[in-house]
Amino acid sequence: MIMVKIHSDYITLGQLLKMTDWIQSGAEAKFAVKDLSILVNNEIEQRRGRKLYPGDTISIEGKKYVIQHEDK
Repeated sequence: MIMVKIHSDYITLGQLLKMTDWIQSGAEAKFAVKDLSILVNNEIEQRRGRKLYPGDTISIEGKKYVIQHEDK
């Protein structure tokens, strides 16, 4: 499981995809969420604008990530 540290209260799924190098630009997020197998807290997700908060678990093509606030 990979910890993704954020500085704000939340990030969007599109931002996570870019931070973790699944996509190169924000414009690709629209297509990536449709093409990739993405689970947020064990539920299928296809909205690039989905807000991800500290403690959320995300699985992208079987690779697992956990959102964590930078202060912790």
